[in-house]
Amino acid sequence: MRPTVLLFDIDGTLVSTGGAGRRSIERAFLLVHGRADACSHFTFDGMTDRSIVRLGLQAIGVAADEAAIDVLLARYVQCLDEAVQSVPEAQYIVHAGMREAVDAGLAAGMAVGLGTGNVREGARVKLGRVGLFEKFSFGGFGDDHELRPELIRLGAERGTQQLGVTLREARVVVIGDTPKDVAAAQAIGAESVAVATGGFTVEQLRASGATRVFATLADEGGLDAILRPPD
Repeated sequence: MRPTVLLFDIDGTLVSTGGAGRRSIERAFLLVHGRADACSHFTFDGMTDRSIVRLGLQAIGVAADEAAIDVLLARYVQCLDEAVQSVPEAQYIVHAGMREAVDAGLAAGMAVGLGTGNVREGARVKLGRVGLFEKFSFGGFGDDHELRPELIRLGAERGTQQLGVTLREARVVVIGDTPKDVAAAQAIGAESVAVATGGFTVEQLRASGATRVFATLADEGGLDAILRPPD
């Protein structure tokens, strides 16, 4: 088996947080700029935290420079910590098959990391509630790069460093729930395993060009898609 890097998306893939992320962004904009509606005109699916904040700032006529984005994101993480703890247990979901896939990848000696638009501290808060964050020893995060293909590339490189191989020598699998996850995988020549546990259907994900698509990763063949390359 080729040395393998697995990169898991968070929102809609590993977990769904009962809307805690959006509420926290809205709260942060309210506290910093007095506008809770800054991001009301777009969805967050597949976006990085930095790009979300940049669009929100532009929407309310605030200069979207790096310092302004950093200030908003710092406040967002503070709001997120509180919001995550307030979500009822029934609404804070680890999606079917995900714990098993992470554990199976680790047991097989794969480099198991995150490939997420969340900033690292946001990822820690979201996954910490369900005991998953410590499973991931590396990743590509939303504070590494604003563009998803670039943060996925960084995550893949960190994984190959852990394995002691080059990116060209490794098999890289991106696990996500949006066409943007699929596109990011394609941009670096990686496989993509897409799950319809977020805002997109199996048909939409298949049309986006995902290597393999499942309703959930617990479906027949889901775990094999992570552990073994396609025929």
